[in-house]
Amino acid sequence: MRGLALSALGLLLGTGPARADIPVVELEGVVQPVSAAYVVGAIDRADASGAPLLVLRLDTPGGLETSMRQISERLLRCRTPVVVFVGPAGARAASAGFVIMMAADLAAMAPGTNAGAAHPVPGLGKMDEVSAQKAASDSAAYVRSIAGGRGRNVEAAEEAVLKSRSFTEREALDLKLIDLVVPDVDALLRGLDNRTVKRFDGRLATLSLAGQRTVAVRMGFRQAVLSAIARPEILFLLLLGALAGLGAELSHPGLLFPGIVGVFCLILFLFASQVIPINGAGVMLIVLAVALFAAEVKVTSYGLLTVAGITAMILGAMMLVDADVRVSLASLLPAAVLMAAGTILLVRMVHQARRRRPVTGAEGLVGALGTAASDLRPEGWVRVAGERWRGVAEAPVSRGEPVRVTSLEGLRVHVKKAG
Repeated sequence: MRGLALSALGLLLGTGPARADIPVVELEGVVQPVSAAYVVGAIDRADASGAPLLVLRLDTPGGLETSMRQISERLLRCRTPVVVFVGPAGARAASAGFVIMMAADLAAMAPGTNAGAAHPVPGLGKMDEVSAQKAASDSAAYVRSIAGGRGRNVEAAEEAVLKSRSFTEREALDLKLIDLVVPDVDALLRGLDNRTVKRFDGRLATLSLAGQRTVAVRMGFRQAVLSAIARPEILFLLLLGALAGLGAELSHPGLLFPGIVGVFCLILFLFASQVIPINGAGVMLIVLAVALFAAEVKVTSYGLLTVAGITAMILGAMMLVDADVRVSLASLLPAAVLMAAGTILLVRMVHQARRRRPVTGAEGLVGALGTAASDLRPEGWVRVAGERWRGVAEAPVSRGEPVRVTSLEGLRVHVKKAG
């Protein structure tokens, strides 16, 4: 028993604390409040678990400055060393993504990637010259402060802001904006093993990554749904769906389905607009575009209203999101073409219906075939469309002979013998 106790004690003393995994966080698409909360939450958990490193894989066209600063500030004060990896091939760290890359302890890029073009872009149209210069100077100072604290090329980082300069992976490496070029995360970890990192506060940390397992950090269900909705293209399509659905329900009450779809899209649009700032002028232009398409059906404008609607929709979509990201042409053009094609189809159907001879009502009797129910000399009775009418014939007609209605006068029909 004493031997067993000593053996157990030896095992306990020889067993160290379990080593935490290396979390891999993927930031793709627009940098916005949902993705910022996702990244910050992952860093918080990495700090709590004592992870040896956190990998932030980046592929973004940019995003909101407030969300970018939220991530950057958390990177500057986290306990866990963080490496930003722009990859795989074809990825980019543009605008806000470039600043986030500068804020990380380490930066790496895959072959065939680029980073930079971080000049601030106003969301509400053009700034005046003084305001634009202020915004650019503020962003440049912020990047200089971060790059200098991380020991990176301050001048090149500033050019990315003031001159909108962008860098390939090789250019970024030669200019000392990043630390290495690797094809994937596994090669990244091998390249960083046993490397000594200088933290933003001046402390040194040596990375021991051999044998460490990586674990992907996924968004929660709520974050994933919000992130999927909070994209310029989805916002644009949701607004179109809301306008089309509600418009169809108002013009044809009782259909229910278009109204339900329209309300659903409207709720999602309003919900997502709390995540991504919306430009009211863009919304009004899109509403105007839909109204012009609807007016084309009622008014003969020979296509002018349709052209005006397409123009208003394109301008509205470009102004819809109040940030440095826009609705892509891949989403905008098919939607505009579809709306225009639908409008043209409706106008054609309306014109065809107007040219078609009426088949109901009094007008529908003109030209209809009937039978003489009595002799018409010239007046008598005729049976037309299953009803008995007082008839007046242009020439005598015998009972039982076929007749055709030529006109209607009150409750009498004028007929002639059908040839």
